[in-house]
Amino acid sequence: MDLSLLLNPLAPHAADSLSGLPSQGSSENNLQFICEFKHGKASGDEEYNVDMVSVILPAQCSVYQLRLRICLQAQEQNYHLDPLAVLDPEKYTLLYARGDDWYEAYDDCQVIRTLDIPWSCDDTGRLSAHIVVKPPMAVDSEDKKKQQRRLEYLIGHDLEREASDRLGELTFTRRKLASPRRQELRDRDDELYATEPWITCAPVPNDLQNQLNRKLPVTFHYMSKISFSIQVDFSATPSVLLTFFRRVAADEALDYDSSDRLVLKVCGREEFLSGDHPLSNFLWVRQCLKTNQELHLSVVPVSQLADETVKFVDWPLVDGSSGQFSSHDDLRLEGKDLDDIFMISLWDCNRRLRVKLFGFDIPNLPNKCPQCVYVKASILYGNKVLSSVSSHPKAFADEVLWNEWLEFDVLLRDLPRGAKLAFTINASGGDTTPGTKDPKPSVTKDSKSSSASVNKAPDLQKGKRKVLYFVNLLLIDHRSVLSQGPYTMHMWPYPDVEKEAIAYQADKLSSATNPDIADSMAISFLLDRYSFPVVLPNSSSTSESSDSPSSSLTSTKSNASPSTSPSANLPSKDSSSLHGKHRRHSLADLVTLRSPSLVPNASTPCLKRFREESVRYASNLPQYLRNVDWMNRRVVEDVHWLLGNWDPAELDVTVALELLSMDFADATVRRLAVQRLESLSNDDILMYLLQLVQTLKVEPYHDSFLARYLIQRALRSKRIGHFFFWYVRSEVAGCLYFRQRMAVILEAYLLGCGQAMLDNFTRQVQAVEALHGVAVMIKKLYPDKTDLPPTAPLKLQELLRNSNLPNEFLLPFDPRIKAGWILLDKCKVMASRKKPLWLEFSPMPSPTSATPVGIIFKEGDDLRQDMLIIQTLVVMESIWQEKSLDLNLVPYGCISTGHNIGMIEIVRNAVTIATVHWSQGGTSAAFKNDALFEWLKSKCPLQEIHYKTVERFVQSCAGYCVATYVLGIGDRHNDNIMITDQGNLFHIDFGHILGNRKYFLGVSRERVPFVLTPDFLHVMGRSKGRNSLYFQRFRDTCTQAYLSLRSHSRLLVTLFSLMLLTGIPELSAAEDIHYLREALQEEQSEAEAKEHFLQQILRCEEQGWTVQANWWVHMVAGIK
Repeated sequence: MDLSLLLNPLAPHAADSLSGLPSQGSSENNLQFICEFKHGKASGDEEYNVDMVSVILPAQCSVYQLRLRICLQAQEQNYHLDPLAVLDPEKYTLLYARGDDWYEAYDDCQVIRTLDIPWSCDDTGRLSAHIVVKPPMAVDSEDKKKQQRRLEYLIGHDLEREASDRLGELTFTRRKLASPRRQELRDRDDELYATEPWITCAPVPNDLQNQLNRKLPVTFHYMSKISFSIQVDFSATPSVLLTFFRRVAADEALDYDSSDRLVLKVCGREEFLSGDHPLSNFLWVRQCLKTNQELHLSVVPVSQLADETVKFVDWPLVDGSSGQFSSHDDLRLEGKDLDDIFMISLWDCNRRLRVKLFGFDIPNLPNKCPQCVYVKASILYGNKVLSSVSSHPKAFADEVLWNEWLEFDVLLRDLPRGAKLAFTINASGGDTTPGTKDPKPSVTKDSKSSSASVNKAPDLQKGKRKVLYFVNLLLIDHRSVLSQGPYTMHMWPYPDVEKEAIAYQADKLSSATNPDIADSMAISFLLDRYSFPVVLPNSSSTSESSDSPSSSLTSTKSNASPSTSPSANLPSKDSSSLHGKHRRHSLADLVTLRSPSLVPNASTPCLKRFREESVRYASNLPQYLRNVDWMNRRVVEDVHWLLGNWDPAELDVTVALELLSMDFADATVRRLAVQRLESLSNDDILMYLLQLVQTLKVEPYHDSFLARYLIQRALRSKRIGHFFFWYVRSEVAGCLYFRQRMAVILEAYLLGCGQAMLDNFTRQVQAVEALHGVAVMIKKLYPDKTDLPPTAPLKLQELLRNSNLPNEFLLPFDPRIKAGWILLDKCKVMASRKKPLWLEFSPMPSPTSATPVGIIFKEGDDLRQDMLIIQTLVVMESIWQEKSLDLNLVPYGCISTGHNIGMIEIVRNAVTIATVHWSQGGTSAAFKNDALFEWLKSKCPLQEIHYKTVERFVQSCAGYCVATYVLGIGDRHNDNIMITDQGNLFHIDFGHILGNRKYFLGVSRERVPFVLTPDFLHVMGRSKGRNSLYFQRFRDTCTQAYLSLRSHSRLLVTLFSLMLLTGIPELSAAEDIHYLREALQEEQSEAEAKEHFLQQILRCEEQGWTVQANWWVHMVAGIK
């Protein structure tokens, strides 16, 4: 059949056109549904009237046709006063049982043969299934409103206000994410979840190795009834300690419930010792070793742990195959009568994509606007432009009309899932007067002009404003349905570079529209419409589709091409067979593989040889995939077969992270990367979580493999869940282009959180909001002043006293620490331009003398850049620990809790180098080479302790010299370099990175690659060029640390590349990554790289006086 016969620009909307009813004889493959029809109310009770309806219809029909058949049967048998109500999904739901759960056939456009429903087979060989037709379950409206208010408060955004269309992406995603959430909660070990330990697999640092030979003193405390101490080996596990406790409890005839399980909790901290791990692997035990603290443990009955019962009312489950359609063979038009057509396969659409541009209107013209503008329409895939078309230029006004067709040189059938139609309004390069003839539209594809082009699209790099507005539309929506018909979309203004940096590639990655409907630019256009929905098939042929009912009857499950639907392959509780057997699947178990025989080109020697060699060349997979033509369906099928047969374990984690970057939009590619992440430990996930949250922006749809994976890992681990909450919530607050996506993912996580976790989050949000209000008020009271009046502390105390601070809350940057009442007399406003608040809180009760909990609250700074640097320091530390290098880095707590607000941990027993200089003679001490040495001597009077202090200084100085050089950290003055009483040097305040330097009066304040001043060298015994053992050790440590990082350069570059998506000022373009590659000397040999770093040390020695001079100026002038 000629598809053009079905093209109908005047046809009703596709979703409303499914009114035809198929005849039972129109298909050889019919399905029977035995429907339990529950309707009305029986008199005198709350039970439904129940009737049975049996319907038979072709397997390729939609759920809507199933509803229609049930409606007719009910009408014929007089089962319902208003049988047409069955057609309304809001009034009647179609449910089926799978295992212990009920699922809803949610999408009326879904092909019934793709329903993930338990099928049975009758004597004639026909497949049949049992469904229940009933009104939706009533939910207490008041409880629902209360739940929604709490979710809105925690998320920081009201999703309910945006959720109008039940088949819209927001509501559809909310419903579909209920399945992985419920699956995770069902399989979760609640005790392990509540008592998850903080452990490390890194070797014990060399300076602590000797202490492992002695016994560890441990003091037990049980409910104020008993306290006692024992000494145990560091190889002992928590179960050994509990055995000791039970033995002593029995000897002391302690009254306790021996049937109740016990767990060990660190006194004064929200931290547990659990699991089969040696004591030396627990982070808190190592901290006690490092600081010579005693280990105090509370013995807590499991029954007294915080209640983690999930009390939220969850969404009903929906069919896991929603958003997928049948095979191309089922949907193709060839050989079908018009009555047999219910939807059209996209692969039958041989027409070019075209769009009719009506025009745009804007309520208020901007202050500065160009004389002429034109509209550029592009087809995007990920961050790549596949094809572009431009309209004629026209004079800019509050309403501009074109009413012209723009045609792409791209066939509809070649569109990949996730492709977007992008519109930008651009300043025209040349003026067009009313009397000038408009030039013809231009078409470009892959940066090459097609034969149909007349003129190239104007160069957007020329002119002052370039892109003025942008908006994107998904051509194939979240339900795999082609977009059709008229649209009016509200566009985003493209920010001026000097005012605001747009989130990197948001103009290509985001499909959100501007929520400011009243005042935003609106563009109107029309896409070709068909008489039926046009859908993307899930495979080429029925034999390839493992989701079809017929395939479940075969004795051997056929191999299928990987599905693009996340729900099809992520873990789910049940994957029902014909006989209703259920088992839990891991992520890897659920990967369906494509048989080579099903791929036309798979038998070629080239592809087979590539598969055999793929293990050896797995590191080159990203480069191979970058060169794939994703518009060529046959090529893509071959690539999908290759990836479907690839063992995720063969991939290095770095490669997996790279495959999640914006270079790869294909769902199968991204699924392979997520499968590799599945095996990562919680520690590793936490190490990369900052980037993984950012890569959610790359996904074409809200519901993705990555989103489901992160939600499940967050629900599996309290540690991951805590940071996941804050990382995502910060994006909800600060990134408009992806706000809805981040909000719906955060909601999906919160709906699976227990009561205790929700209460903790609520108190944290309350604390952040209260402190934010105080910080804003302080900045208003003392604007643009560095010097604060003496009354500032009293004013701060007054504001804090009247704020809505909770009595206690977990710290967002470290959930192991709980802050109590605020200590007003210890709080102050710091003398800095942004007026950060120095705040101290009472600690949790503990048998040992506990230090107050200290935080710095900042308003007006984007702390995500600091978070990135601190996270990278953690990664560097893990790399060095693999080489038994402990360089004493101090990755202090730092977290963004909203848009330009956040918290920073106060490091105790530490001062700035500027404070050292002030104590050693004031500004002149900046030039005293022995100032730091004398200060350290005053802190460590004993010679033996002083030697250890110097060793710690040498190690930490080497670590930060390498780290600050590789990361290009600038603005290094003596107020953002600190040192502890034990000689541990560390850097703070990472406002300038990747080689960006700070200037004063047009002159760079830094002339050295990193800070290695004469007073630092003096501590190492290096003065007047005289060599020393400490300095030689410093050089050796530096080169060893530098070469170790260099061998992991791909990981570091990948982590920074993924953070481009934040749009932070000094990491906002791909060129910013170039510094990192240069600093790591990727193109040089190891010997050349080693010599390169030694030359940097020499350069620092020679020009150390310039740093001292800079520090002196800083102290005299107070430059910040």
